[in-house]
Amino acid sequence: MNTQNLIKELNFKAIRSSGAGGQHVNKVSSKIELSFDITNSKELSDEQKKLLYKNVSTRLTKEHVLILFVDESRSQHRNKELAIKRFLTLIKNGLTKPKIRKATKPSKASIKRKAENKRKQALKKHLRKKPNWE
Repeated sequence: MNTQNLIKELNFKAIRSSGAGGQHVNKVSSKIELSFDITNSKELSDEQKKLLYKNVSTRLTKEHVLILFVDESRSQHRNKELAIKRFLTLIKNGLTKPKIRKATKPSKASIKRKAENKRKQALKKHLRKKPNWE
């Protein structure tokens, strides 16, 4: 996967940023909306697309389009750089396969320790009871 080709497939849209500001904020579109259509991507293989559908499903639209908004900076160019950086880390994390957990058996020593602790705890609680004088 070539990141340069992946960046070429991105669509950017500049929109007005929300929040407080002066007269300037109403004229400048500094917020960046980054969209990436996973389904029509030529850079990703089918296996990678399936992985992304699964791993970043909460961030996708129904049409499998990934949308990111960035409005941290006042500069449109800086927001665009931040959006690209976030996108690349999101894709990188989305393409990592989770490590398969291998079931292991507890050791004999750990089973013995657990049983001993359980006996001590039971004795402690038994000694807290009021004595039965009958």
